[in-house]
Amino acid sequence: MGVVFSNIIAIYRRELQSYFVSPLAYAIAGIFWFLAGLFFVIILQDILQYVTNLDVQGQQFQVPVPSIDVPYEFVRAFLDRMGWLLLFILPILSMGLYAEERKRGTLELLATSPVTNWAVAVGKLLGVLTFFTAMILPMMIFEAIILSAASPAMPPGIILLGHFALILLAGAILSIGMFISSLTDSTILSAVLTFAVILLLLFIDLIAKNVGGFVGDALGYLSLLKHYNNLIQGIFDTSSFILFFSYIVLGIFLTAQSIDALRFQRQ
Repeated sequence: MGVVFSNIIAIYRRELQSYFVSPLAYAIAGIFWFLAGLFFVIILQDILQYVTNLDVQGQQFQVPVPSIDVPYEFVRAFLDRMGWLLLFILPILSMGLYAEERKRGTLELLATSPVTNWAVAVGKLLGVLTFFTAMILPMMIFEAIILSAASPAMPPGIILLGHFALILLAGAILSIGMFISSLTDSTILSAVLTFAVILLLLFIDLIAKNVGGFVGDALGYLSLLKHYNNLIQGIFDTSSFILFFSYIVLGIFLTAQSIDALRFQRQ
């Protein structure tokens, strides 16, 4: 067990270091920060403008103004936009996890090495997920600064739950993208296929509504968007956690089987 853990740590450190010296990774982070910052400012301005307009209308027409939890609405709307942003950013971030190894010919070395396929897959996933977590840290700092001015203060549990849901969604997308990347040596094809699969999993609840019945309920449960929305709204639903972890484990399992098939071919 200790050997497997040390192998995972070694792959994790190797993968994480590769991101911090990669120009593409910095370019992805820069685009992500720009778009996330843009969403941050626009959403904050829209909510404050909406509340201001309500107050003005209430004073002009002497009508009661509905109360709005501005911090909650801001966090929910911002995390909602961040979830959609992942759909475009993460397939690019995951496309080279194995496709680059195939292109350089180093995947064969991994496939025939004493390191287990599970250890390689877990280490790679942890590396890219850690890099993504580092990408969202600046945005969390900005949120903390804005929310510190709220009175009364927003419950920290809702904020932590929403951001943990964002990391879980990223883990599910990256895990699936890692599996797709292990099937091809084309990074572009890997990114396109990952985008298509994740888009299907996000909107599968719409398909489920048209199907109806038991099959429709089963398909609706597989929707990433449905469970992500539950968590960012502050709804602590264990079934949502189970679904996200199931996608992560499934991606790791399929990746390990894909590399094991390559190892069998080489033998």
